[in-house]
Amino acid sequence: MKMILVRKFRVLILMVFLVACTMHIMIDLLPKLEKRAARTEGKPGCSCSHPPGEEAQGWGKQRTKGGSEPGWPNKHTLRILQDFSSDPSSNLTSHSREKLPGTPGKADAFKRLEQKGPGRDRGHKPLIQDGSPSAPPAGTGLAKLAALFEQPLYNLAAPELAEEDVLFNVNSDIRFNPKAAENQDWQNEGNEDEEFLPTAETSVDSYPNWLKFHIGINRYELYSRHNPAIEALLQDLVSQKITSVAMKSGGTQLKLIMTFQNYGQALFKPMKQTREQETPPDFFYFSDYERHNAEIAAFHLDRILDFRRVPPVAGRLVNMTREIRDVTRDKKLWRTFFISPANNICFYGECSYYCSTEHALCGKPDQIEGSLAAFLPDLSLAKRKTWRNPWRRSYHKRKKAEWEVDPDYCEEVKQTPPYDSGTRILDIMDMTIFDFLMGNMDRHHYETFEKFGNETFIIHLDNGRGFGKYSHDELSILVPLNQCCRIRKSTYLRLQLLAKEEYKLSHLMEESLLKDKVAPILYQLHLEAMDRRLRIVLKAVSDCIEKEGYVNVVENDFDTDVITITTKR
Repeated sequence: MKMILVRKFRVLILMVFLVACTMHIMIDLLPKLEKRAARTEGKPGCSCSHPPGEEAQGWGKQRTKGGSEPGWPNKHTLRILQDFSSDPSSNLTSHSREKLPGTPGKADAFKRLEQKGPGRDRGHKPLIQDGSPSAPPAGTGLAKLAALFEQPLYNLAAPELAEEDVLFNVNSDIRFNPKAAENQDWQNEGNEDEEFLPTAETSVDSYPNWLKFHIGINRYELYSRHNPAIEALLQDLVSQKITSVAMKSGGTQLKLIMTFQNYGQALFKPMKQTREQETPPDFFYFSDYERHNAEIAAFHLDRILDFRRVPPVAGRLVNMTREIRDVTRDKKLWRTFFISPANNICFYGECSYYCSTEHALCGKPDQIEGSLAAFLPDLSLAKRKTWRNPWRRSYHKRKKAEWEVDPDYCEEVKQTPPYDSGTRILDIMDMTIFDFLMGNMDRHHYETFEKFGNETFIIHLDNGRGFGKYSHDELSILVPLNQCCRIRKSTYLRLQLLAKEEYKLSHLMEESLLKDKVAPILYQLHLEAMDRRLRIVLKAVSDCIEKEGYVNVVENDFDTDVITITTKR
């Protein structure tokens, strides 16, 4: 009798296990079946937002199921998780960008931000203004940026490019499908066997903008000053249909890789803080939030400084349902979606920091704002070398780095390759000034293109921890400049130009950022902080010149006088 009971118990356990496995397989297959059913009905996924009055589609409500419309898994229907966050800033939402009657334009948004001082309620979250392109209001000084780019310093002739100075030869064996560039409605369904043509067999004009950006990279810059493909690429980042989404591996915070219909790819960083929020004073620099608006602002700042070392970045409002959940094949990402008590769609993904229900990213009801940074060429086509920043921080709560305790640290660096020759030490100074203006303390490594060896520029990647504090200037970021007392003449002259009232850095940044679809990008106090920090940089250079002499501090990177508008890199 006892043996019979044991056998029955074993059979029962086995049956429960088999049922659980079957349910798990069905849950994994349901998203694919739903997409297939939608395709057979002739309803391709729409990247638009829900019309007014339509309820958010989520797992918290049962849909009315038609004959061929499958519902979402019951596992997620029951998974209405509560947000336990006590701090509103840890679970920020973006707002619907539908134009409401009487909604002010972008210029009015900046005026509202200017009137809001630090003493106002930090928990207030102003609506994000409509990002549709419109004529700028009169009197906003929109000619300043164009006037800046007409200055001789911004029209210096680049060196002539030899074959070894360009990242890609147009006749190289890069392959893509030209239909992706010619037909915006083209989809790859059913065309798996179609042969891809090398770029040499099609005209350059037919290339997608991301490919034009890639083939324009050379030894001296990521893109030229007047490359029309950059503006077109920025437009693509906010308008191209998103066809697939996956989580990016590595890193401390959630980032998504988004692929577009024309095969372009971009890195999506979601909104975590509102514009006026500062980094909490008790946060270490290595645990700070990565801000999407910092990535956008960094691209514009880099261009105004004429470095052109940041890949194009644009802001975009993404429909979390249509453009992330429904197109992802990443099961780990898909399983973290849920509906909040406020009936908003949320997800949190997987990462080292801030990937939990307490720090979930939620929409209103399913739209979220973020930055999209264009991908650099694939590493299989253009290898990049990663370098440890000599002035890297300790990334420890108590320990200090060597440069923080040794005032003569730069002398040691200048005797170490690649800083003992070429322009690398000057590139580090450019990067130092760039980071100080943003308040970015998180520059532990940097990258260069391997093809160009040591005689090339530094790529300014990963700027999300900039613009965290407008009330504090982190002087330790400037230590490399103070210790080495070196700067390019072209950089020094541009900084002096941007300190003048007619070309004030904050005004130029404000004007440039207004072009972005999710403007305003920076809180007014962040813009004012850049002017203050620019004066600090110029004071540091002035002190170096007084101490060591102009010739020993300012490196002449012009072939001849600046009036001849030629430069060497």
